[in-house]
Amino acid sequence: MFWFMGWLKERKLAMAIEKKIDCVILGLLSHEELTGYEIKKRMDTALKYFWSASYGSIYPALADLVRRGLATKKEDMENKRNKLIYSITDEGRNYLKHWLTLPVEKDELRYETLLKLFFGNEQGAEQALFHIEAFRKKTELELSELLEYEKVLKNCLDEDSTHKYYLLTVEFGIKTYRAYLAWCREAGKLLKDVQG
Repeated sequence: MFWFMGWLKERKLAMAIEKKIDCVILGLLSHEELTGYEIKKRMDTALKYFWSASYGSIYPALADLVRRGLATKKEDMENKRNKLIYSITDEGRNYLKHWLTLPVEKDELRYETLLKLFFGNEQGAEQALFHIEAFRKKTELELSELLEYEKVLKNCLDEDSTHKYYLLTVEFGIKTYRAYLAWCREAGKLLKDVQG
């Protein structure tokens, strides 16, 4: 019985995540018409700091959104390539607006680096320092990207009202990544002091 309850809880969580992909896609489509490829590209750039999805979840979600009348698709023959372009419908915009009014279900932090550090005693300080250094390099790279986004957004705030909301998420990322870098310095020092 307990395994079934655990499975049911996991299934509900998976379903909630699947439905959030609907809202992510509708949110992107609320700004502009996009192909499935372009949606994935937006997720891998602008949204990558706080949300991700695979093609394997994007395309079924798009088909479902069209089936439910929340989005439409049209064929575009550009350069002899058949592209499907998706747009949000009025019903889709209402669905998105309703979702935006709902309380946040769960904010979570999942970093494999922290998981490896949590169990780091098994491998020792040298391996932990390796993971911290890799995390630091990745964080510095992503912070530099966020700083570029911030500069661009600040220069075009008046062009589109959505830019101020994009800027809010970018500034959250900048502050968070700066805190990560401070943690990397402190964690590295602690482990080196323990080693030495």
